[in-house]
Amino acid sequence: MSNKKEKKAPQQFENIEESLTKAEEFIVNNQKVLTTIVAILVVLILAFFGFNRYYLQPKNQEAQDQIYPAQHYFQVDSLNKALYGDGNSLGFVDIAKSYGITKAGKLANYYAGICFLKKGDFGQAIKYLSKFSTDDQLIGPMAKGALGDAYLSQGNKEKAVSYYMEAANMKNNDFTSPMFLLKAGEVYEDMGNYDAAISAFSTIKKDYFKSLEAKDIEKYISRATALKENK
Repeated sequence: MSNKKEKKAPQQFENIEESLTKAEEFIVNNQKVLTTIVAILVVLILAFFGFNRYYLQPKNQEAQDQIYPAQHYFQVDSLNKALYGDGNSLGFVDIAKSYGITKAGKLANYYAGICFLKKGDFGQAIKYLSKFSTDDQLIGPMAKGALGDAYLSQGNKEKAVSYYMEAANMKNNDFTSPMFLLKAGEVYEDMGNYDAAISAFSTIKKDYFKSLEAKDIEKYISRATALKENK
C-alpha cells in the first residue's frame, strides 16, 4: 500500500514539472505576442479611465448645467421652452442630441417624450421615450407607462396595454404598479378581454390593497365580471 503511494507521489511531481516546463516554453516562444497583448490591455485600461475622467465627467457636468433651466420650464408647463430652449440655455431636444452619452442627456429623452405627450405629438413622444431606459424605482415605470399613453392616444390598444403591464411589473410598489394595472385593466376591458381585465383588477385588490386604486377596485371587478357574463 505504502509502495503504491510512494510511486504515485513522484509521478505527480513529474507531471507538475512537465506542465511547468511546457508553460515556460510557451511563454518563451510567444514572448513578443504576450508582451503586445499586455501592452494593448494597459493602453485600453488607461484609455477607458482617461475617457471617463477627461471627457465623460466634464461632459456630464455640462449636461447637468444645461438641463436645470429646461427642467424649470417643464415644471412651470412652458413646454416649448423646455423642449427647444430660451435662447440662452438648451432645451431637452438639443440636450438629448448633444449629450446623449451622459446621464443628463439620457434623462432629457424622458423629459422630451413627456413634453411631446402633453402637446399631443404622440409620434415624437414615442420616439424620445423609446430611447430612454433607467432602473429608477419610479421614473422607469412612469416612462413605460407614458409610452402606453402615447400608443393608446394613437389607437394602438395592444401596444398600449403591453406597455402598461410592463410598467406595472417593472418595479413593484404601491404607486406605479396599481396605477398601470388599472390602466391595463380598463384597456383590456375595452378590447373585450374580460379575463385579463379581471386579473389586472384582482391583482390590485390582492397585492396593492393599500393603494388609492384599491379603494374602488371592487366596482371595476364587478363591471368586468358582468360584461364577461353578458358577452
